[in-house]
Amino acid sequence: MFAFMKQKPGFYRQVILLSLPIVLQNLITSALGMADTFMVGMLGEAPMAAVTLANIPLFAVQMFIFGVQSGSSVLISQYWGRQEMESINRVLGVALWVVLVVSTLFAGVLLVCPVEFLSLFGNEPEVIALAAQYGSIAGFSYVCNAFTMMYVAAYRSMERPQLGMYILGASMTVNTFLNWVLIFGNLGAPAMGVRGAAMATLTARLLEVTIVILHMMKNRFFQVRLGLLVRPGLDMTRRFLKYGGLVVCNETMWGLGTSMFPTIMGHMAGSTELLAAYTIAGNVEKIVMVASFGLSTTAAIIIGREIGAGRQDKLLDVGKALNALAVGEGLVLGGTLLAFVLFAAPLWVYPLFKLSHGAAAVASMMMTMMALAMPLKDFNTVNIVGVLRGGGDVKAATLIDTGPLWLVAIPYAALCGLVVKTTVFWVYLAFPLEQAVKFFVGIGRLRSGKWVRDLTRA
Repeated sequence: MFAFMKQKPGFYRQVILLSLPIVLQNLITSALGMADTFMVGMLGEAPMAAVTLANIPLFAVQMFIFGVQSGSSVLISQYWGRQEMESINRVLGVALWVVLVVSTLFAGVLLVCPVEFLSLFGNEPEVIALAAQYGSIAGFSYVCNAFTMMYVAAYRSMERPQLGMYILGASMTVNTFLNWVLIFGNLGAPAMGVRGAAMATLTARLLEVTIVILHMMKNRFFQVRLGLLVRPGLDMTRRFLKYGGLVVCNETMWGLGTSMFPTIMGHMAGSTELLAAYTIAGNVEKIVMVASFGLSTTAAIIIGREIGAGRQDKLLDVGKALNALAVGEGLVLGGTLLAFVLFAAPLWVYPLFKLSHGAAAVASMMMTMMALAMPLKDFNTVNIVGVLRGGGDVKAATLIDTGPLWLVAIPYAALCGLVVKTTVFWVYLAFPLEQAVKFFVGIGRLRSGKWVRDLTRA
């Protein structure tokens, strides 16, 4: 029954060696993001809700960046299997053009009319005003981050994931230190509140860009050719739009869809408490999900490389083995999260963030539901983002990832929260409902074996 778990010698060792730096990178980012939330939360629920509100459109930009990053990775990992370094330069060039144009447009909107734009996502003037202070500065940090993430994605797809861990580790450490200085006015600096948090983020992102440029100039493993970055060519642009564009659409639609949930909560009664609870639960989820994202990225790299190299005969068993690892991982992490909710969070976490009794109760409910759905969520993440997408089946992966979100979860949450006006429990039930639908559709696609496709050949 589990014969597919027997892989060639060294397979599981390779999975660990590739995924560990990615997991550590994501863990550093998520843990320091939690520290950022804690520092802003010390100012009160309103500032924390304001940063959450400002991050609704910024999260959509972040997911667009992740989409371009993932789309480029699908192509680069297959070109890496064929050792075509010129093509990798061209893919990187197209990706940079796309993310820099889009992130700059969003940053411009947040700079010119932040209050008007952010009013679309909330209904409390005090929170919106604070969110505008944060968003008008933080928007430009995503322009810098877009540049960094494309370069990191290229290296990750060429089986060099350590680079991202080093760059983002340095960036997030600086970000956290500057948060402490600028939010509270330490070391003689003025106390800038949420504006200080935004300045800290922007400064850290500028550091990332500086490190990347220096690395481009010094490294010998991958020679960046500026001419190919600036002029990647129409053929590669068309290829990227055909295959990578679907991934970008996937992540952008997923990011926009996920942003609908805090938007719905932002228009419900007691929205400040709900958004504060959602922020805590969301940051905890990011920490818990780092292993799943690491495994899914590793799956995409391994499967893409094997397809590019022409070794496709046993990929179905490889996909099944990676998904089985994801389910086991989800069971362990779900149990750990449940223990955290029951014992650690009420004693240490909620008092640190100064959550009200109502906000703490909502946060516990959200994380409990999250823990119970973790095996399903981990399977879906590795299956869709790693196996199907890495195998070149980007169209099916996009439909499976976004269809249940937009056709099931969002309409259900909007009906409960805005029409029937239920409690937030019934709104949040949209998350496990979405995962259940994805699981049954995704496992059928996996078993079909139709997801193995070489995207690098004409």
